[in-house]
Amino acid sequence: MHHRLAAALAALLCAASGLAQAQDRTGDTATPAPPRLIVTVVVDQFSANLFNQYRSRWTAGLRRLSDEGLVSTNGYQTHGLTETCPGHSTVLTGMHPAQTGIPSNDWIDPATGEEVYCLAAPRNTLAHGRNSDNGPVGPDNIRASSLGDWLKAQRPDARVFAVSGKDRGAINLAGHHPDGAFWFTDGFGLTTYVEPGQDAARRLAPVDAFNRAFRRRQADAPHAWTYTRPQCRALEADWTIRGDVLHSRVPPARDKFDASPSLDEETLKAAAYLIDSQNLGQGPTTDLLGVSLSATDRIGHAYGSQGPEMCEQMHRLDAALGEFLTRLEAVSGGVILVLTADHGGSDFVERLAQRGYPHAHRISSAPLAEINADLQARFRLDAAPLQSGSSGLIVADGGQRRLPEPLRGEIIAAALPQLRVMPDIVFAEARDTLLTAPLPDSLQPEMLTLEQRMRLSAVDERSSDIIMVRAPNVTGGGRVGGNIAGHGTPWDYDRRVPIVFWKPQGTGQERFLPIRTIDIAPTLAAVVDIASPVVEGHALPLWD
Repeated sequence: MHHRLAAALAALLCAASGLAQAQDRTGDTATPAPPRLIVTVVVDQFSANLFNQYRSRWTAGLRRLSDEGLVSTNGYQTHGLTETCPGHSTVLTGMHPAQTGIPSNDWIDPATGEEVYCLAAPRNTLAHGRNSDNGPVGPDNIRASSLGDWLKAQRPDARVFAVSGKDRGAINLAGHHPDGAFWFTDGFGLTTYVEPGQDAARRLAPVDAFNRAFRRRQADAPHAWTYTRPQCRALEADWTIRGDVLHSRVPPARDKFDASPSLDEETLKAAAYLIDSQNLGQGPTTDLLGVSLSATDRIGHAYGSQGPEMCEQMHRLDAALGEFLTRLEAVSGGVILVLTADHGGSDFVERLAQRGYPHAHRISSAPLAEINADLQARFRLDAAPLQSGSSGLIVADGGQRRLPEPLRGEIIAAALPQLRVMPDIVFAEARDTLLTAPLPDSLQPEMLTLEQRMRLSAVDERSSDIIMVRAPNVTGGGRVGGNIAGHGTPWDYDRRVPIVFWKPQGTGQERFLPIRTIDIAPTLAAVVDIASPVVEGHALPLWD
């Protein structure tokens, strides 16, 4: 489907671009040449709260972005289900997840009962030759075009690359037809997806030398996570979480490369390598490089956001970005960088409760079990009909396959009144009902109702049958050694993210009114003078 979409888009955008260039030629004043390189940096789980908390402590790259960039302190992911895949899908498409078709990191196929990864592409293979990570992936499930697609359609010489610690970070930023979308996989280095008819070695060629050097570095100097700041060491403590003890210190008990600051440091080295090896920003037209940094998310999940682990991550990320900005200054064609996040995050609830937020706690599954038992008996079912799905519950048989109508609708109607009075549940609605509402205007994202936020996440057949929202700082599950903290809610600690535009020798400026991640793509399109299709975001004026 996306191949036909791209072809139609190419014709539309080329016509629009020609018109725009003709209008420019009739103007009285020449416009400055657009930068030859766009760099989009997405820091996974980098909330506005975390940005503001450490802002005065940074000394390198994040300090430069904060002092020299155009900083929007109230950036928003406008939707309600704030996960990695949908959040990344908004940044360079200008569209909400309801339009990108990516409501969550995964969902249940109602016909088969099988879990579907957001970027699953069974027709593809992985270039490193193993079926690892999330299996065969690609951009097939993304229903919107992105900035890289617009560039390719209007300027065929443009090159588009992306690199990340996660496949969903790289692929979402790269779009449908990039020159390369790479992510780290265990024991190998950077890999990518291979479509039918493509050669794996050729797909990996742009990062082959980097991978060899990376493996040598890992062999010669194995990953080590140590303290670099005494103020981080001072945050050490022990926390009891669901009966187990988290010894919060550096290095963590289960220290590993892909959940440490080293992951982002290597990702930024890979980004700099692509700039050098592919001569990005040195050609006749604008190139695009997406960089998704995954370590903040993995550290936040495993250790929370207020301990020594995150403290060290913030300082080491600052240092690594400092080196990267220095490299960008040498791009002769000029560069503009935007930094944002796919979502925010909160700390683990046990620490929140001790620090003055007694409402923070882990939810009990007992009330839902009681509702399930009632529904199973009332409708004479073989299995409990309400089962966990992304952002809510699916109504299914024991194999997670969708129940037939009218039974499915009757169960939903019977379940909703009971779910709405459950402790800690503040919103419950049928997906089908939610989809009957038009997409809300999100120009004032802080004013959106809870229902409107969840509507911006809802996708037919992919979202759960019943969409639910817990009260703020109420979470479920969690275990030491796995995930103890998370995100995914429509609350502002998960929705508010920094949005910073930066260019070398730029003048620092702050703006307090809210803007949205969906505004980034049309803004960058305007900066490099290409047309964009009709999108929900709008172009922002940069630097006065």
